[in-house]
Amino acid sequence: MNDVMLAVDIGGTKTAVALVDSEDVILSRATRPTPGSAGPGAVVSTVVRLATELLDRMPHAILRGVGIGTAGVVDVRSGSIVSSTDTLAGWAGTPLADAVRSGMGTRLPVDAVVHVQNDVDAHAAGEIRHGAALGADSVLVVAVGTGVGAGVILGGRALRGARHVAGEIAHMPTPGAEHLRCTCGRSGHLEAIGSGLGLYRHYLWLGGDPAETDARGVAGRAANGDVLAARAVRDSAAAVGRAIAAVVTVLDPERVVITGSVPMIGDAWWSAMDAAFRADVIDALQGVPLVAGTLGGDAPLRGAAASAWAALRGES
Repeated sequence: MNDVMLAVDIGGTKTAVALVDSEDVILSRATRPTPGSAGPGAVVSTVVRLATELLDRMPHAILRGVGIGTAGVVDVRSGSIVSSTDTLAGWAGTPLADAVRSGMGTRLPVDAVVHVQNDVDAHAAGEIRHGAALGADSVLVVAVGTGVGAGVILGGRALRGARHVAGEIAHMPTPGAEHLRCTCGRSGHLEAIGSGLGLYRHYLWLGGDPAETDARGVAGRAANGDVLAARAVRDSAAAVGRAIAAVVTVLDPERVVITGSVPMIGDAWWSAMDAAFRADVIDALQGVPLVAGTLGGDAPLRGAAASAWAALRGES
């Protein structure tokens, strides 16, 4: 029989669940769309249904706990959501650890650990243990997808902050984004232009074709010579690059790992992001490497599991 950890990645678009062994190797996984507009109960029910499906596939596995990476600001000590954008309706205030423990019922042993952290912190935990940040003492991990987030590792440990907000670069005031509303309700933040949705909305604001439906489509148009699409990609990527330059100036990390669906849309995005970073960052920091994440969608699952194993051992 195998000891396993249930790893959960709750994002604005999808929820992924996996059974993971003590070496953070994924043994089995399942994914469903996140019912974000339906409220916390629906999200937790999705997690429980996926978990039950996986545990039924491995009836001899011994479940030792749950590691969760989730969108939103998280109080890791209590396992609750401190604040959240409108991507997940009513998510703020959710006692997520308690809700998952209750929902799992007898499938989760009484002495099992339930460890909850921000999804990008989980992503960072995965990359520093098994991916592009392996061996580094200090790392800034930036995830650009449906939203924008960052995880900060200093001295090998996640930086949470006094109010659990460390790494929330999504809401940095960003010149050039004033015309776009952020998911937090304010205008002019990084996520409003730097995320995939932000890139798409910026393209429409520039006068782009409303028949286009997402950032990947805009990137495809840019690659085919569409001038407005190319500008939207450049503007969005440059905003991310300038934000990274600001954070690097404060933290001076050993390296920066950039991951998520948006950096994968093509070289035009990466080149514009890197150029904006190099143009803004001071000479002493020009050598900071910007590298692509290597774990992809596995990073938050492996990181969530690793963090939960550490919590089970009393290391967190």
